[in-house]
Amino acid sequence: MKKQVAIIGLGQFGSSLAREVFKLGHDVLAIDDDEKKVQNIISDITHAVQADATDEAVLAELGVKNFDIAVVAMGESIQNNVLTTVILKKLNVPYVIARAENELHQSILEKIGADKVIFVEREMGQRVAQSLDVKNELNGVSVTIGYSVVKLEVTPQMVDKKLSDMELGRGGTYDIAVLLIQRGREVIFSPPLMDVVRAGDVLILSGTDDNIDKWLKQSKTPAEEKEDEE
Repeated sequence: MKKQVAIIGLGQFGSSLAREVFKLGHDVLAIDDDEKKVQNIISDITHAVQADATDEAVLAELGVKNFDIAVVAMGESIQNNVLTTVILKKLNVPYVIARAENELHQSILEKIGADKVIFVEREMGQRVAQSLDVKNELNGVSVTIGYSVVKLEVTPQMVDKKLSDMELGRGGTYDIAVLLIQRGREVIFSPPLMDVVRAGDVLILSGTDDNIDKWLKQSKTPAEEKEDEE
């Protein structure tokens, strides 16, 4: 059955995957922010676009939510990979496959709702294309990185503050992404930074280990810091 497949990230793996999926008879939309990569593949698949896949408005305008499958193939920036996966889930793409670089990255992608997480080497595009029926498992490749996901229960001093007030998000001092907010039974994917934190909220954050550690230290009250020292 012919499917519509969006492939985001046109490195060697993403490019190979896009070509193979197209050869299998599916409609393929490839997205990358590098114009040269887009031009290199535009004649080999259904459609290729230069765009920022971490921008929800851009993906919505491209109609990605109407596709059957979306593959997050980018590997250079784990943060962009995670943010793009969050946006695709927020847009209700039926099936999201995301590339992981290691087990920690895999756990992040699983927590934010990726339907399938794959480990790949550059030459695996053909194998993944043939396994879009989700019946095959791929071998993992481990890469060490200083990147974490944090589940944080909102503290009293955070209540009624905007996410931006707490230096969170891309515009913040620490470049820590807010992947989602758990608010009772409600899950808010990729919340706007103007959102106000409520009592009982749980934040799922991602960023480098160093930045998260610095942010957690600066966000503590003097009483909490004294308690840690004791």
